[in-house]
Amino acid sequence: MKFNPFVDLFNLLFPDLCVVCGENLVRNEHHICMTCLHSIPKTNYHLISDNPIEKRFWGKVQTFRGTAFFFFQKGSPFQKLLHALKYKGNKEIGEVLGKYAASDLLDSPDFNAIDVIIPVPLHPQKFKTRGYNQSEWIAQGLSVVLEKPIDTTTLIRNRENTTQTKKSVYQRYENTEGIFEITDKNLLTGKHILLVDDVLTTGSTLEACIQALLVVDNVRISVFTLAVA
Repeated sequence: MKFNPFVDLFNLLFPDLCVVCGENLVRNEHHICMTCLHSIPKTNYHLISDNPIEKRFWGKVQTFRGTAFFFFQKGSPFQKLLHALKYKGNKEIGEVLGKYAASDLLDSPDFNAIDVIIPVPLHPQKFKTRGYNQSEWIAQGLSVVLEKPIDTTTLIRNRENTTQTKKSVYQRYENTEGIFEITDKNLLTGKHILLVDDVLTTGSTLEACIQALLVVDNVRISVFTLAVA
């Protein structure tokens, strides 16, 4: 690799720091250093059938497979990753982690056999306020490695719901019921969809998405989240 003295000087004066540990990033590291990356508490649920992610949807909505890249706990260093992605404008973190997660998914015949990736959509007003959809950026990283297309237009959010914070499980269900719809179900007929979100907590938002997608004929739906609480 050719070294650029001006780039090296800029990096010396304005170093990129790891979002997790705060240490300087070296060349070819992006947003997270390799030490922290290898310390991420992965679930490896993509290798396990009937895993805890899949069980969260049992008796609620029909899914084929489900997984999350890593375990999330409040107060852990890796909370900074999700906070930076969702609230600090560091949308590129989603793509970086999506690529790393997709490299693991390649080891699973089920997840490797998807047809299309659909990120959980934001309401247009929320998108305008935030400026991006963090789930789309995660999907971009997955798409690059899995070599599967992203669909951001067929599943839409038809109304904005109030914040889910401090709501009970049933209140979250009521808050998300019927907020998604399909624009053209023929585009997804017979497809294996990978539905992508950032964090799985109660799963109410994902359930609402799945309910909307299940109107499609002969559809198969798997779920991927970057983290699980």
